[in-house]
Amino acid sequence: EVQLVESWGGSVRPGGPPRLSCVSSGFSLDEYVVTWFRQAPVKEREGVSCIYTDGVTRKADSVKDRFSASRDIAKSTVFLEMNSLKTEDTAVYTCAAHSKLYLGPCFRAGAMAYWGKGTLVNVSS
Repeated sequence: EVQLVESWGGSVRPGGPPRLSCVSSGFSLDEYVVTWFRQAPVKEREGVSCIYTDGVTRKADSVKDRFSASRDIAKSTVFLEMNSLKTEDTAVYTCAAHSKLYLGPCFRAGAMAYWGKGTLVNVSS
């Protein structure tokens, strides 16, 4: 069974930024591109960052200097490290995956084959 499960964890290192985790099962990160989406209240869903099967990442302009995607293939997990969080980053964050055979934009929601259920990140001032 294919699953993507998001969780909102603490810092990787003391004083470091928090990060989201997306644990995958039922498929290989060597074969699927994983994308992080987010949707804030009364806003459209937005592609945030994706990581390709070769490890190359792409980021939205809104998070380019602050967020960073990475992966641990052995743990079938993709991460989104989030620096300098702002209140406008408050949203439900969802990871999704599409086959590497799809060569279109990684932020195209309609191309995703699998979706997680999402997890809320609430940034308060």
